[in-house]
Amino acid sequence: MLGIIGKKLGMTQVFNEQGHQIPVTVVEAKPNPIVKVIAGERLKPGYRAIELGYGSQTVARSSKKGEGKNPRGRRATKAEVQHAAKAGVTTVPRALRAFRLDDMPEDANLPEYKAGDAIDLSIFAPGDFVKVTGTSKGRGFQGVVKRHGIGGGPNTHGNTKHRRPGSVGAGTDPSRVIKGKKMPGQYGNKRHTQINLRVEKVDAERHLIYIRGAVAGPTNGIVLVRKQQG
Repeated sequence: MLGIIGKKLGMTQVFNEQGHQIPVTVVEAKPNPIVKVIAGERLKPGYRAIELGYGSQTVARSSKKGEGKNPRGRRATKAEVQHAAKAGVTTVPRALRAFRLDDMPEDANLPEYKAGDAIDLSIFAPGDFVKVTGTSKGRGFQGVVKRHGIGGGPNTHGNTKHRRPGSVGAGTDPSRVIKGKKMPGQYGNKRHTQINLRVEKVDAERHLIYIRGAVAGPTNGIVLVRKQQG
């Protein structure tokens, strides 16, 4: 589905016409340049998508005299620079994401996109339903109480296993730990898509979109906002 790449700024609240308080997530989505138009030549027939770019990267300067030293930190690779230059994009995007167009409704009347064009918030309107994809906050290695919400053992009567998982497998039969058993491990830092979120407000001048509810990811995390078929 057609969408846009944005940055999660945080959460706030808005009030609708009936005076109801609505919690919303604010996403900043500046115009995304189209870096590539993907058609179905080498892929499966009928596949159609556009590759959008977000943000900008630092580019290394040439080594000629008088142009100063190269900036510190990570710089865009030559492949990324040439990929952006081929599309006529002035800056090298920090993130690239592809949005499929072949699953849009037949009556969508999509324009013919070409490399160098831009997608902005005009594709959204209050009342639209969207799905937002982000990467959840990484919390490192955690136990079963925090990771899965297990209650743990008793806190009295001499018990010393307050937050341990307890027995994890049977002995004789099946003599192994069942697959999918809730165990300690990495918690968070996973790709998550939240569906059926309503667009409450669109501020085109400040490139802000107010989405009802919460979405995955930390503040300033990159999120994908895609239109959802009703």
